[in-house]
Amino acid sequence: MSEDLNPNEEEQQKGPDYLGEDEDTSGDTITKVTGMYRDWFLDYASYVILERAVPAIEDGFKPVQRRIMHSMKDLDDGRYNKVANIVGHTMQYHPHGDASIADAMVQIGQKDLLIDTQGNWGNILTGDRAAASRYIEARLSKFALDVVYNPKITGWQASYDGRKKEPINLPVMFPLLLAQGAEGIAVGLSTKILPHNFLELIDSSIKHLQGKRFTLYPDFPTGGIIDISNYNDGLRGGKIRSRARINQHDKNTLVINEIPFGTTTSSLIDSILKANDKGKIKIKKIEDNTAAEVEILVHIPSGISPDKTIDALYAFTACETSISPLGCVIEDNKPLFIGVTEMLKRSTDRTVELLKSELEIQLEELEAQWHFSSLERIFIENRIYRDIEEEETWDGVIAAIDKGLKPHTKHLKRAVTEEDIVRLTEIRIKRISKFDIDKAQQKIASLEDEIAKVKHNLENLIDYAIAYFKRLKKDYGEGKERKSEIRVFDDIEATKVVIRNTKLYVNREEGFVGTSLRKDEYVTDCSDIDNIIVFTNEGKMMVSKVDSKTFVGKGIIHVAVFKKKDKRTIYNMIYRDGTKGATYVKRFAVTSVTRDKEYDLTQGTKGSKVLYFTANPNGEAEVVTVLLRQTGSIKKLKFDLDFADQLVKGRGSKGNIVTKYSVKRIELKEKGLSTLKPRKIWFDETVQRLNVDARGELLGEFTSEDRILIVNQRAMVKTVIPELTLRFDDDMIVLEKWEPKKPLSAIYWEGEKELYYVKRFLIENPDKEELIITEHPKSYLERIFTDHRPVAEVVFVKERGKERKDNEEISLEDFIAVKGITAMGNQLTKDKVLEINELSALPYEAPEQVSAEDMDVVDEEDVASEEGASEDNTTNNESSKGDGEQTMLF
Repeated sequence: MSEDLNPNEEEQQKGPDYLGEDEDTSGDTITKVTGMYRDWFLDYASYVILERAVPAIEDGFKPVQRRIMHSMKDLDDGRYNKVANIVGHTMQYHPHGDASIADAMVQIGQKDLLIDTQGNWGNILTGDRAAASRYIEARLSKFALDVVYNPKITGWQASYDGRKKEPINLPVMFPLLLAQGAEGIAVGLSTKILPHNFLELIDSSIKHLQGKRFTLYPDFPTGGIIDISNYNDGLRGGKIRSRARINQHDKNTLVINEIPFGTTTSSLIDSILKANDKGKIKIKKIEDNTAAEVEILVHIPSGISPDKTIDALYAFTACETSISPLGCVIEDNKPLFIGVTEMLKRSTDRTVELLKSELEIQLEELEAQWHFSSLERIFIENRIYRDIEEEETWDGVIAAIDKGLKPHTKHLKRAVTEEDIVRLTEIRIKRISKFDIDKAQQKIASLEDEIAKVKHNLENLIDYAIAYFKRLKKDYGEGKERKSEIRVFDDIEATKVVIRNTKLYVNREEGFVGTSLRKDEYVTDCSDIDNIIVFTNEGKMMVSKVDSKTFVGKGIIHVAVFKKKDKRTIYNMIYRDGTKGATYVKRFAVTSVTRDKEYDLTQGTKGSKVLYFTANPNGEAEVVTVLLRQTGSIKKLKFDLDFADQLVKGRGSKGNIVTKYSVKRIELKEKGLSTLKPRKIWFDETVQRLNVDARGELLGEFTSEDRILIVNQRAMVKTVIPELTLRFDDDMIVLEKWEPKKPLSAIYWEGEKELYYVKRFLIENPDKEELIITEHPKSYLERIFTDHRPVAEVVFVKERGKERKDNEEISLEDFIAVKGITAMGNQLTKDKVLEINELSALPYEAPEQVSAEDMDVVDEEDVASEEGASEDNTTNNESSKGDGEQTMLF
């Protein structure tokens, strides 16, 4: 029978689930998916996208969230309901299990905006789960009742089983989607809309209505510090960096008070412990004291830098996270990729339309009330009800009332209908007997006032919407200030902050370098992410990653941890060109190379050999003595060579000729000083970091001997070496280059004596942080002066019954001599002081000094681009012990 059917008819006869089979030319069977299977995957994907994972742009809810909110309104009587009861009620609308509804409800409740919660709803800080739904309760918040519901302007549809009506979208008159955020994974796409600040959303909506520009940035309930440089308006490809707020509690303790979005205290602590186990950071123990607020104490061993540990926590743990937003919403049953700015504009515009609909409905209701109140007054005042006494039929009653009303209805705004007349007949006799014409007229006048007000609002809809948003801010904005601090982050290089958790060894003769060669020569401490630089006596150089054992070439003369872009480490080298060639001298830096590539620092002649080599971390230039062999008629067999006379050039340069004769040996005669210019250092207040890239305020030019002076509001004074990895407290009030011979002047309140004191002092111990006021708990620093000859103005309090004392200018240099830093100082005055101001300092002539520009120094050259060097294949690192000047004699 099937032979008489065409292929399509045969397939149809076999049913919708038939899998047709054909054979291709190779003999393999090809199975075609037909019938029902063709659409099943698309149906499933569409369902997940539209009905489960992605929120609607109209109200910001996913279907399960919308159904929860609708159920809570159904049950709302002002009292708390068991969450289990709400979940059960929601199942009338939501065709899924109770667990998914309960989880979605807990997530809404934890955002503390729409649901007023009672009981244990979990903790977003610690990650603790909520109690079972039978133990916790909830009711709608006042905010939700105000902005989410209005059945008169809500579109309705049948529920999944057709028994109930549920909202298509709730009439949310607030950018709720941006306030709460949303995250979901669908089939083939996902969404991740970050939460934003309540007050900033309202302000932005107002700006949009006023035609002004606005920008929106995320704000996370966990607080922390965020870098929004690449937020990209919340679109695909953007990125937010979120950091924990870490402060130094004391020299051996760090405290974490806020955590990055998407983490918990438990996951954060786990990441810190893992980094410690891997040797990336070094800590003694961690205490988690988190309750209502986050408090994680990180105890670090003595001798470990707190600043470097903070950076290491950001580099190697979940103390810094990267979040990639993706703005995807549902509009007209289709996914739409959209930025947060456009989301807010659409939400605000929809709010205006909803407000307009509310006003129009309100106007229609008021006009209907006015119309019937006017008819009622006419009906009773003119005793038209008496005209129906003799009528025997219903039609006669209607006609009589209609006839009686006609002379009095010319001022009405619409015609009188039969429905109006029927309603008049329903007025009770008791109401007619107690009718008060004056009260009726007052009610009509009141309705007219309300109608005029509503019409005015409709005519000035934008102003009305702005006033609406301002009311929301006033009524619900308390306690909703921004929690996440916006700041531009500095990039932390992992190699600079990693703990050196292993040791590097070298076998010079055989040419091996590694961490497993414990029987060979120790070089330095290093980490497993470092790179090492190696030089051999044949003039070869190579950079390689730290490993257990690596062959780099025989005859190793120098090994060190490699620092990328390091222009301050200068290599001094003397080499012989070939077996019998001339001897050359060169100075060079190595800033970037290709990893595992061998570079020849000589001219490439076979038999070339390095006769002298040093690595100088600060560009030192020593003096050496060159001794020649006695050959022929050479008269001068010994002479000095000063490396300071040689220019720093690229590593590929040939160098300058030292001698054409055979060199017997080279000896170090005199260690040299740095030939590099002092380094200019800036302070970037935005990221609170030092830099050498001309960002922020110039602090000055620093040599290896110079330090930075720091004073904070707690009256702690210290000096530090200007390392670029330093961190600075927010209460810092002085940051400048330290001049050891320049005294500091301070005015402070002495808590015990309750008087102001003045002191001038020099910092005697640069490596020690010292308190410069008394230890009384009420003592505090009023003013600190760093000028040579400071002047202060004292403003006195006007005492009752006395004339006000004139302001007094005081030269602190004349007021008190320079004393020790621990001295109490001299009493400023016995009179009551209103305020103390800093005036312009007196002139001071500094002794003449030779500036960097006047010094005869060697210029540094940028050799980053030589020989096709690839900066992508190397990493930066910090020099460690054992990397100082090394001298090799051959």
